[in-house]
Amino acid sequence: MQHFNKAEIRQIEDRYQDFLKVIIEKFDKERLSRIEKAFRFANAAHDGIKRKSGEPYIIHPIAVARIVAKDLGLGATSICASILHDVVEDTEYSINDIENMFGGKVAKIVDGLTKLSGDFDSRQALTLKKMLMTLSDDVRVILIKIADRLHNMQTLDSMPPNKKIKIAGETLYLYVPLAHRLGLYAIKSELEELSFKHKHAEEYNKILLMLHNQEEKRNYLVNEFIRPIKEKLTDEKIDSTVTHRLKSSYSIWQKMQKKGVTFNEIYDILAIRIVIKAKSGISEKRQCFDVLSLVTDIYKPRPDRIRDWITMPKANGYESLHVTVMGPQGKWVEVQIRTERMDEVAEYGFAAHYRYKDISTFENELETWIARIREQLRNPDSDAFEFLDDFKLNLYAAEINLFTPKGDMISMPQGSTVIDFAYEIHTDLGNKCIGAKINFKLVPISHELENGDQVEILTSEKQVPKLEWLKFATTAKARSKIKDAFKLEKKKHLEKGKTLVEEALKAVKAPITSNNLKKIIAHFNLNNKEQLYSEAGMGFLELINLDEILGKKSPNKLVKYWNITFSRKKKEGTESQKIEEQAKLPKIDKRKPFLLKEAQDNINYSLAKCCNPIPGDKVIGYLTTDDHVIIHKTGCKEVEKFLSSHGNRIITAEWTRFKKQSYLTRLRLEGFDRIGIVNEVTNVVSKQLSINMRAVKFDTHEGIFEGDLFLYIHNAEDLHQLIERLEKIKGIDRVSRDENLSD
Repeated sequence: MQHFNKAEIRQIEDRYQDFLKVIIEKFDKERLSRIEKAFRFANAAHDGIKRKSGEPYIIHPIAVARIVAKDLGLGATSICASILHDVVEDTEYSINDIENMFGGKVAKIVDGLTKLSGDFDSRQALTLKKMLMTLSDDVRVILIKIADRLHNMQTLDSMPPNKKIKIAGETLYLYVPLAHRLGLYAIKSELEELSFKHKHAEEYNKILLMLHNQEEKRNYLVNEFIRPIKEKLTDEKIDSTVTHRLKSSYSIWQKMQKKGVTFNEIYDILAIRIVIKAKSGISEKRQCFDVLSLVTDIYKPRPDRIRDWITMPKANGYESLHVTVMGPQGKWVEVQIRTERMDEVAEYGFAAHYRYKDISTFENELETWIARIREQLRNPDSDAFEFLDDFKLNLYAAEINLFTPKGDMISMPQGSTVIDFAYEIHTDLGNKCIGAKINFKLVPISHELENGDQVEILTSEKQVPKLEWLKFATTAKARSKIKDAFKLEKKKHLEKGKTLVEEALKAVKAPITSNNLKKIIAHFNLNNKEQLYSEAGMGFLELINLDEILGKKSPNKLVKYWNITFSRKKKEGTESQKIEEQAKLPKIDKRKPFLLKEAQDNINYSLAKCCNPIPGDKVIGYLTTDDHVIIHKTGCKEVEKFLSSHGNRIITAEWTRFKKQSYLTRLRLEGFDRIGIVNEVTNVVSKQLSINMRAVKFDTHEGIFEGDLFLYIHNAEDLHQLIERLEKIKGIDRVSRDENLSD
């Protein structure tokens, strides 16, 4: 076995000494001695082992232990477990060895972490289920796992591009929402920024540049804004610090994507934070409201932007007062008001509660959340990917507070409907729900609930769960209960689904071949024919337009003729010739970008229906088989899901020059109506740029118009040129691309 040289041993020792400086004041000799013992043991176990970056492997556990100690504020047991977290996975030592040397608590945490490690490729959903099962035993396992992921993200540069995209996508999909749910704001923000940097490097750098360009102007605004607030706080003898923070580049980009706005249209890039040193004997809430009163005496508040998270804290323990006020130069500025205790809880979440001895309240909140997860995990037959989907719905949602007829308060995710509330209380109540009374007014089961609603569920013995409830059920619990009602026997669904698929193929006179099944599987972004039969049998798929899916409709007769003659020739060949031809198909190299060509030989690719990419868009590939790729836009929601559930199938993709083929694209136009505007729009499209239109739809109301253009475009470059021309037409306020191509 190869051992480390003197320089590497020195490097390890330096890192460990730096780590000791962080914790030396915090622990007594006995605890420091346990941590020292864990380090010496792990260092010997990992001797000679290196990371992909080339540095000694032990540096990673030291870095994780530093995050656990400094950023999460956890104790010696957690620090020892962090240092030892990869020993069982990567060396010949067992959990029993760890238990004998460091005790049962450390061994249990290391065991939990070991079960979560290993190959994340294609098993992320199952890994999440394991993670959540462990969470119900000891939350420290998840906290260390998040710290482990943070250090992996901090050192992602040594990874190949496809691995970077996979790991960054998985982090955004799972670890960021978990950190959010546990109230780890500082870690959540860093994970988001690092993921954004590696997944969308170009957009990340653009936003950083825009923030840098406005720095001087912003600093002037901050100083002007803060000065009168500081003076007033000093006059009132309120001991506090006033700071400012920038919205993260990821949050800015997300808002630009969601709301379709430009960088300059985002008004809350800046936030001012007032942190009070709370006086004893007066409630913290009252002290925060006193400061709110001072701020709104100076600046006028925006009435719909006052948020009180002190009276009713968020589910992850966050407490703060938020108000948006009109500052100098006509700019809206968000002001956050909180005490030192609230600030630490806001930054460090779960761990900070230990320091302030109010852990019981937060543990009750966490226990409610864990209980919901446990209920979902009880069903051994539940599909891991379906579970992942539904769980994700609950993980990141903002909370609303609702009341039962007796006045009990129930917190639920924002966007919850009557049926979600019914299932939250009891499965039978959900199954028999026919509607509800809100403030004595009858509402249907699809009605979306609002913060503060008092909800009385109405039931009927004749009611049974219906499949269409899935269209408006938003919580994981409700969705899983509704699906359970339809999952009677897998075999029955598979048989029914197989019959439905075969009948649908016969209806369009298509043979039941593995190639045709592959095309249908690829179209619906599924994994295999069993999943296709199962989804079809449960009624989750609409088997319509199969002729289009199978590529039977051809743009011209000549192509159709060649397809027919080619398929006939194939039929004439022997089975051994077919196998030989199949073997000749090139396998896709995941390490290299997949090149998209207009006339692609042998390897098939198709464009995803969920985001409808066109040549020139930034895209990514999802490998359904060794010789078929589905192309998605990089920001597509489906890709976010695949990165976390089938990360090993994601490959980078690049367009080559496309000029012959046209792709259907939808543009949304908004502006002020005037005579002749439609004529000008169609003139730019058809006459000036010679672009073919499939349909034009315009709707006007009180002088404002909205329009849709359905166009056949060659590539993104032509599309951007068209958008620029349309934006110059007098009266048009905004032109945006709509990925939904249905009328």
